Amino acid sequence: MRTSRAGLAVAVSVLVAATAPAAATTPDPLAPYRGQQVAWGACPFKLRSPSRVAECARITVPRDWSAPSAGTDLKVAISRVAATGTRQGAILVNPGGPGGRGTSLAGALAGLEPSVNEHYDIVGMDPRGTGQEGGEDPGYVCRVPLGRLPLDDALDARDRSARSIALHQRTPRVVAEACQSDALAPFITTWQTAHDMDLIRSLLGDGKLNYLGFSYGTWLGAKYASLFPDRAGKMVLDSSVNFEGRLQAAFEAFPTIDQRQFDRVYAPWLARRFPDQLGKTAAEVRAKWERLRTYFESRGVSPDDFDQIFVGNGSPRQWLTGALVLTKGAAALDGTATPPPPAALKDDLDRVSRAVFGRSADRLTAADVVAAAPELEPDYADVPGTRLAVACGDQPAPEANWYKLLSDLQGPVYPLFGWAYGLSEPCGYWSDRPRHELPRLSTAAAKNILVIQGEFDPQTGYEQAEAAARAAGVPMISVAESPFHGQYAVGGNSCVDNLVNGFYLGTARPAATICPGVPLPGEHRVFPVPGPAGEPSGTAAPAPRDARSTARERLQNTISSVNRGR
Repeated sequence: MRTSRAGLAVAVSVLVAATAPAAATTPDPLAPYRGQQVAWGACPFKLRSPSRVAECARITVPRDWSAPSAGTDLKVAISRVAATGTRQGAILVNPGGPGGRGTSLAGALAGLEPSVNEHYDIVGMDPRGTGQEGGEDPGYVCRVPLGRLPLDDALDARDRSARSIALHQRTPRVVAEACQSDALAPFITTWQTAHDMDLIRSLLGDGKLNYLGFSYGTWLGAKYASLFPDRAGKMVLDSSVNFEGRLQAAFEAFPTIDQRQFDRVYAPWLARRFPDQLGKTAAEVRAKWERLRTYFESRGVSPDDFDQIFVGNGSPRQWLTGALVLTKGAAALDGTATPPPPAALKDDLDRVSRAVFGRSADRLTAADVVAAAPELEPDYADVPGTRLAVACGDQPAPEANWYKLLSDLQGPVYPLFGWAYGLSEPCGYWSDRPRHELPRLSTAAAKNILVIQGEFDPQTGYEQAEAAARAAGVPMISVAESPFHGQYAVGGNSCVDNLVNGFYLGTARPAATICPGVPLPGEHRVFPVPGPAGEPSGTAAPAPRDARSTARERLQNTISSVNRGR
């Protein structure tokens, strides 16, 4: 029998294939990271009631996910509060920043929302660059030479002399240079952190990652969903930046939204609570505030430091701190004794006074405020670098001259922070260019995203959240009249919490809703304020749950504080 040429060729090829040595396989450079064993143990941070006990671990991540074999590996701290019932997955939580540590946040949220923790592990993370909460690793810290910082203790950004402007711009320049001198800076970005998040998902054994992020955490969560659309589960973005636009725009809007909150909500509240000391109308309060700014300057508190007390004023604790400064200052300025505080605020004011100034509210004086003033601002000797590396390195930032022009434009309209912001932004001196592009949300990724936003939030503007939700085609839960930063679980608003809990626990994603706000500190009803959100969807006020809960307020203050840095 004859063999055809075609048959012979097939036979030869089979023989060659069978006898040739196997081609060498290229090892997967990510296999060591995906295959690592997570050693859970006790957490190094202090547990505060009603937080649930978490277990903690540190995982290994590559310095650069685009070149995992290059450079020294990094450690990322994570925490977990396991589901108490039938597990549906995990929710990774992030408090914002950039640079906020989140390992203790897991236990705090699990304690406040036990119905969600029944079905989900609540997982926290101290993002790359932030070290370990409660541990010895401080993370990526910029060593700023103090000798290069301005020595003038009376800085006032309203002073537009060439000398004043030069002194103001010196600090952000020195800080930016110090941070960029660390070789780690280019690898502390949202792109890298999103890949760390996906590794956490893999190590937990889950196909999808659910998420809750506050403030900058909304940007981080949205970019995770953009980079890993098939692995993004239910994602709640609370107090949102415009994640479809520029991250830096959220910081550039601080003067606008700070002024709006101060003029429309904070000053009227001060007038209602402290009329005899600060004025009976918002206009009178603003005038008294200006007099007190001058008074404290005469006592050695720089006008810039005084202004900062009221910038990013996004939590009840910060509101009460400002009230203490103003009322104690008014007593000294007017030469009168401080009258008893409103009964509904007495305990809260005393608690804040002890925490911030180290003495009871009835003993606190303007002199104590002056003595504590340097402690109200961070020590610039060691500056946490993650906020700057992310905010300045995720996308190209404008140059310093642009920020100076922004200061010139914003100052006359938004004097509370408009004069200072453009002169104090280190991103204007950031020379490193982004190494990776951050995509926008796809339709598939957006289908499981829900945005939440307070109407008068002074740290992420309502219009930014609205623009993001509109561009991505996702619904937004608005909270009418709310002047605070962080809504879900920390605001004590049952309308918000019920919608979010339902979303996590299996009901359909809610449609766009305007929730009524809850009363401000020391008040028992909501005072309507014209604003961008419109009228609430329901006429009845939401049941306030435990709106005055110390635990909720404490966590809201933590979230606000993490995100006060510009």
